[in-house]
Amino acid sequence: MSSPSSYYIPHEAKWPIVGSIALFTFFAGFASLLNGGSWYLMAIGAAILVYMMVGWFGEVIAESENGTYSAQVDVSFRMAMMWFIFSEVMFFGAFFGALFYARTFSGPWLSGIGEGGASATNAVLWSGFDYVWPTNGPQKLGGSYEPMSWLGLPLINTALLLTSGVTCTIAHHAIKHGDRAKMVKFLLATCVLGFLFVGLQILEYWEAYSHLNLKMSTGIYGSTFFLLTGFHGFHVCMGAIILLIVMFRGTRKHFSATNHFAFEAAAWYWHFVDVVWLGLFIFVYIL
Repeated sequence: MSSPSSYYIPHEAKWPIVGSIALFTFFAGFASLLNGGSWYLMAIGAAILVYMMVGWFGEVIAESENGTYSAQVDVSFRMAMMWFIFSEVMFFGAFFGALFYARTFSGPWLSGIGEGGASATNAVLWSGFDYVWPTNGPQKLGGSYEPMSWLGLPLINTALLLTSGVTCTIAHHAIKHGDRAKMVKFLLATCVLGFLFVGLQILEYWEAYSHLNLKMSTGIYGSTFFLLTGFHGFHVCMGAIILLIVMFRGTRKHFSATNHFAFEAAAWYWHFVDVVWLGLFIFVYIL
């Protein structure tokens, strides 16, 4: 328990060790699957992970609703979420950096443009390679392909995600004014838009593999395209699930005008996802 002058001391919990077992099992199974093994071990790890998350977050929600946490703990929660989002910025920053390096340095260097041994590398190893982005490299890995156009599904998904940012903001302002019913309605709209985004991205991937021959194996363009958009799609899916849980908590009369950090944390994450998508749309699809 806590008081205004004391810090909350967590009680003993089984969840950290359960989470460790889940992650070890999941990634061991994933490694086995990549090397020709079965998917059963990975599925067991995923099931344990879901069990851990439901149990652990359930306890945290119950403690929050019971008034267990002090204002000092609330500050700790906010700092933790800020550092988590910062780590996500670094995560995507590394992938954007890889895209920038491939487009600005590696490709031109292989075609003989640049200082040092660029011209010799082109003459000896890749004679005749003329770099133009998007490219699958001098060896044309994956064969001929068509790049993904920014028109169509990517543009529709951009509109969906930006609209979801607006509905999330409206829901945030609603709970700040104590209007829980309005918060629930606009969070539902946000979740629908988020899951629709994921569904259209799956359709986009099907189009890429079936008609454009654009795959993970299509050189540097294919690998960076699916790495960036795939990880972002995963984040959208997780963010929509988090917001869905927050919405259901709202229907249970959780949150008030002065106590709704769980919603704020989810909203911060969702707006981060929106910003990342704008970067993707510009640097992966348009430029």
